Amino acid sequence: MAKRLTQQDIARMAGVSQATVSLVLNNRTDSGVRIAEDTRARVLEVIRRTGYVANPIARRLHDQRNRILGVFTYEAVFPSTRADFYQPFLEGIEEQAEAVGCDLLLFTSAKATGGKRRIFSDDSRIRLADGCVLLGRSIDRDDLAQLVAEAVPFVSIGRRDDAGGPVPHVGADYAAAVRDLVDRAVALGHREFAYVGAGTGAESSADRLRGFKEAVAAHGVHGVHVQFTGLGQLVEAGVTCVLAEEVSDGAALVLAARERGLSVPGDLSVLTLGAATRPAPDDVRLTGFHIPRREMGRRAVQALTEVLEHGTTPQELLACEFVEGTTLG
Repeated sequence: MAKRLTQQDIARMAGVSQATVSLVLNNRTDSGVRIAEDTRARVLEVIRRTGYVANPIARRLHDQRNRILGVFTYEAVFPSTRADFYQPFLEGIEEQAEAVGCDLLLFTSAKATGGKRRIFSDDSRIRLADGCVLLGRSIDRDDLAQLVAEAVPFVSIGRRDDAGGPVPHVGADYAAAVRDLVDRAVALGHREFAYVGAGTGAESSADRLRGFKEAVAAHGVHGVHVQFTGLGQLVEAGVTCVLAEEVSDGAALVLAARERGLSVPGDLSVLTLGAATRPAPDDVRLTGFHIPRREMGRRAVQALTEVLEHGTTPQELLACEFVEGTTLG
């Protein structure tokens, strides 16, 4: 069996010290250490030529990291009804983790309390990873508070309210996206609006409703907030433009309007506020906006890298993109 190459072997072949090889491998530029570019290039060329791979255990001990990033999901991300919603987040997370040379660990053994997953329990494994990306529509407030209090490196996908301190997050700017939809509808002559959906609970819902209220107030038009109960009450109230929080609810309203002989968008415009989380008909081209889910996953890993390297608390909202459908007029 061939002898495994060591840093001493690489140092000898490159004509440098072992310390220099170590600095090059770990990309160290701190503490006033400076390696001449030709020296660095010579070491890297020997590494390339020999196919040398640093001992991963020794390297992890050196930088005190596992190079493993965790992904904790508060909801199952693989059932068929939600696969399309969560998949882009996971793809972005995977792409960026590969780009920074880290492995991913999906935490799936979280104990459920009252039907909800929790990070912290007697056998919590969250600290096996250097840091963790949190994914889920709603995140447990006690978990967030404990993560912040114990300075566990993490980033939430989705904006989160403070939990005893600011929460690092990468989210979508839902409020701005909803305001844009109302602006477009007002420009087309709409004056009677309805927001259909929860509008409370998760920050993503609250942000959407906040954007709606801000927009109707700014334009001086009438807007109501109702739960989804069907088309009848909306028609009776004289609503001409509906913003549906759930894509499936928006599609149902379009189909119900057609069954009643109403024109969409002639008699009623229906806008949706993001991506489907429940099965929805695919033959209705709904106007709305696109959530940059893949980019949110990528940026979450980049933000987690910032947390790990600099101890910062990054908070970022990404713009949503308008989607031209056939239900606004």
